[in-house]
Amino acid sequence: MPERIIPVRDDQLLLLKGGSSFLIAGQVGGCFPLCIETCTEEYCQTLEPHYLVAVSAPEGGSLHAAWMLLELVRTYHIPLMVMPKHHPGSRRLRYVVSAGEEILLSCTIARGTHPEQHLLCSSEELGGVHLSGTPSGISIIDIPDDVEIAVIPQPTLN
Repeated sequence: MPERIIPVRDDQLLLLKGGSSFLIAGQVGGCFPLCIETCTEEYCQTLEPHYLVAVSAPEGGSLHAAWMLLELVRTYHIPLMVMPKHHPGSRRLRYVVSAGEEILLSCTIARGTHPEQHLLCSSEELGGVHLSGTPSGISIIDIPDDVEIAVIPQPTLN
């Protein structure tokens, strides 16, 4: 499938919507270190302004809740917590986050157990989609025909 670059302003988010799941993504907007915490280690990676923060909702859910999670990372630089593989709490995570220059959606990984920020758990209908941040917007590759692509205004707390 050809690459599509979707222009997304600072006050907007990219929404990929399947029949029962969704993903939102926005550009980081500024440079900052993101800490990723595991049970045994701490990793830090630098996020550049055009990099992405994405929140996947493999079972659907509240767009507003997903946006708040995105903002905790993008605006408040909250560290990401990674569970050990086979952790029983993994199956209860409704939303999962990734941040980096490129993000590959996969339906074959356990939620919340991958410190590698290029990989994000998704539903089967969004699996295989590849996102990357560019200075001119968000690049999307391998988007299925039945997935809706939209640029939406950021929610507010009002």
